Amino acid sequence: MSYIENVKTFVRVYELGNMSAAARDQRISPAVASARISQLEDHLGVRLFQRTTRQLTPTEQGKLFYPGAVRVLETIEEAEAAVQDITQSPRGSIYVAAPLGIGRRFVAPAVPRFKEAYPLIDVRLRLSDRKVDLTAEGLDIAFFLGNPEDSTLKLRKFADCPRLLCASPKYLSKRGVPKSPDELTDGTHDCLNLRFPGALEFQWPLQTEQGVRKYPVTGPFESDDGDVLTTWALDGHGIVMKPYFDVAHHLRAGELVPVLPNIKPTDVQLGCLYPHRRKQDPKSRLFIDFMASSITQQMGDKSHLA
Repeated sequence: MSYIENVKTFVRVYELGNMSAAARDQRISPAVASARISQLEDHLGVRLFQRTTRQLTPTEQGKLFYPGAVRVLETIEEAEAAVQDITQSPRGSIYVAAPLGIGRRFVAPAVPRFKEAYPLIDVRLRLSDRKVDLTAEGLDIAFFLGNPEDSTLKLRKFADCPRLLCASPKYLSKRGVPKSPDELTDGTHDCLNLRFPGALEFQWPLQTEQGVRKYPVTGPFESDDGDVLTTWALDGHGIVMKPYFDVAHHLRAGELVPVLPNIKPTDVQLGCLYPHRRKQDPKSRLFIDFMASSITQQMGDKSHLA
């Protein structure tokens, strides 16, 4: 399998443009990654990359070799997947990312049950509210809460999630109750916004009588962690836009109350993205199907929100 490992390393170096990043992705040392590229170049009799102290650039031969190398790896994956399908014993690791709220409430609690059902599959779960890049970060599946842009990735939607604006009674008693969404942008109120590199929704899309309008809200606090925003809202520091399921228990307890209840934010999708392959890895398919069943069951069972 050494030749295949060399090809895998070449593909990751080509895609990431960096030997060290590719080595981390493959869980090998940079020296091993460099040696694999050299072995592949010796085998092919050509140089695949131009190396300088600061840059790694594919040669014309490297550019020609890349699409064929990808096809070879995909063919091997398909062959292995077919064997695993027949034996019904998929094994190995799957690498999964999820937003903090979705991950903590829906994905992480279901992982042990998935492992119990499929003991030969290991799950590597990463939780972050920032935007992730499946290809660059070596992920198999990325859960999302939002309205993803068109891409080459495949999408599996689990549910549409209603959102609302809310704040603590403490904040509203101090700053007043907004009567118009314009008060969210004129400095009258503080809004708590989710911000991170690549964030798309830095304006709040609200459903008004004139249709959906985006409001460039302002406030002194921003974070890339949605749970931090919830904590700030509970502590009386501003108004926050949240999926209902994320704050339902706080609403029931009276710790948060709806703001502008007749002017709601647009719904967002809850689902997952995964690479587009002619035959999906059975491990990923099993995990997605398992999570789809678990999440839709929880979304329908309001007791998990209490």
